[in-house]
Formats: sequence, C-alpha cells, structure tokens
Amino acid sequence: MPKSENKTVAGDQDPRDFLNAVEHPTRRADGLVLLDLFSKVSGYAPVMWGPSIVGCGRYHYRYESGREGDFLATGFSPRKSNLAIYIMPGYQDYSEILDRLGKHKLGKSCLYVNKLADIDLVVLRELIKAGMADLNKIWPVEPS
Repeated sequence: MPKSENKTVAGDQDPRDFLNAVEHPTRRADGLVLLDLFSKVSGYAPVMWGPSIVGCGRYHYRYESGREGDFLATGFSPRKSNLAIYIMPGYQDYSEILDRLGKHKLGKSCLYVNKLADIDLVVLRELIKAGMADLNKIWPVEPS
C-alpha cells in the first residue's frame, strides 16, 4: 500500500515566530516555555507540524494494514482553550507519571492543560522522556 498523505505534516514556519504571534498572553508565554522544554528534553530542534503544532523529532510508522507515514515524535499546541501536549505513543500506560503531573485532562495521545502553572514541569519532563523512549522502541525517532 502506498504511503498515505497525512493532514498534519512538517512545514517551514519558524516555531518561535508562531508562538510569538499567539494572542493570549498566558498561552504565548507557556508556549515559549514549552518550546525550550521540549527541545531540551527531546534533543531535537522544534518544527511546525501543520498550522498550529510544534513538534520535536519524527518517526515513520507502518501499520499492519499497510498504511504508513511520518508524524511528530512529541510536541504541543497552544490552543485557545488549553495547551495540548502530544506524548506518543498515546496508548502506553503513563498513569504513575500522570498521577504526579497536576491538573490535566487526558485524550488518546495528548493531554490538555489549562496553564503550565497547573502542572509540575519536572514531571512533564519525565513524561516526555518516557514517551520518546517508548516510541523509539516501536518506531525509531529521528530529527524532523
């Protein structure tokens, strides 16, 4: 089966420029903190994925169905209502870490945080590292 075209692909926009243009002052400030945090923890330079996701690293996946493609290894998006934090692979059990994170809501492969002041950034670092390590066991992670 040929490679499928994802809607969310890596682009050329500078992530710092994107974050500096975020209207909400808390989202903008939190996004800039996350930019540095994700870069340092992942070891990869940040890249924009689609119009609103900052991602670090990429992986190539191939499912049993034959569908394959590339996606960000980890990242975040400063949305109007919250910060969406992407931890891949989302189906792993990170409950022990999440129990210590602070106030958040959980999705399939992302978690939602109202503001960084609601969570422990040391625990977020641990979560990012765990997600990157688990993802790398399934699909090798490489620079974007």
